[in-house]
Amino acid sequence: MDLLLRELPHYGVFPFEARRESTGFILNRIWAAIKRESLAVVAEGVSTPQDIDAMWRINTGLTAGPFRAMDRVGLDVVLDIENPYAAETPALPAGPRELLQRYVDAGHLGVKTGRGFYDDYAQQD
Repeated sequence: MDLLLRELPHYGVFPFEARRESTGFILNRIWAAIKRESLAVVAEGVSTPQDIDAMWRINTGLTAGPFRAMDRVGLDVVLDIENPYAAETPALPAGPRELLQRYVDAGHLGVKTGRGFYDDYAQQD
């Protein structure tokens, strides 16, 4: 492990050691919490995907917010990632997964179907 931690950065790979067993990669778990809370805010009707993404861009300087990022990954994939976390931690709110499930059931998977939280993706033939 010490060899990998020392040598991989020379190849543009920057590993961080998990100090104990964990479901998911460390950064992915943190990102999952951001996604989950963003989804909860929309599921509760507090805000919209577009407003949350605008807040994200303004406050982080990044070009895409959580909803645009989820559309790029695919909402079916995002749901598949969320389900194991929920199985492991039943106290997680169901609203985010229910919101994702509605989009998936409607066939709105994001970029790959031309529509997700956004509908401005050009369909590719």
